[in-house]
This record gives sequence, structure tokens and C-alpha cells, in this order.
Amino acid sequence: MDEMLTVSTATPTRDVAVRLARSAISAGLAAGGQIVGPVASVFWHGGEFGEGEEWVASFKTTAARYDELEAHLIEHHEWQNPEVTAVPLARASAAYVEWVERVTAK
Repeated sequence: MDEMLTVSTATPTRDVAVRLARSAISAGLAAGGQIVGPVASVFWHGGEFGEGEEWVASFKTTAARYDELEAHLIEHHEWQNPEVTAVPLARASAAYVEWVERVTAK
């Protein structure tokens, strides 16, 4: 069993998040994803304090596909240096793991 991950990135609009999700999932880099938002964001960027609204796209994938998914999200993202993070799943149902592994298999 490969390690399961939830990978996420923030986007400026819902449309951008959906576009990233469609392209990543169509390429087999993730088994599925969710779009959540808008969310309020407070941050430092370029040495300045900022606030804004963002949409979060999260993806279900394996550790084996993470590098490719990360590269895909960065390449197709509107921002020059987007946040792309991954959190390992401590536990997951056997059927869920089988689905993610089957859909993301090369």
C-alpha cells in the first residue's frame, strides 16, 4: 500500500481551482478533489501584509504521484509561487485506498 496524501493549493477564483482540478484529475495525478471557498486569507507576501479571498483545491493522491502533481499544479497555476502542500493520511478505509491507487496508477 502506497502512502495516501491530501494535497492542496489556494487559487484566486473558483474557476481557476476547477480548471486545476480538472487538469490534474484528467491526467491521472489525483483520484479526485474538492473545491472549497471562498475562504478569507490573511498573509505576508512580497514584504507586505495582505488580506483577500481565495478558493482551496484539495486532491486525493498517493505519495508516488506527489512530485508529478506538485509540478502540474505549479506549472498550470496563475500565481508565480503558489502554495502546494501535502498532508499524509494517518488512516483510510481499504476501499478508499484501493480506489486512489487504482485511479492514480501509471
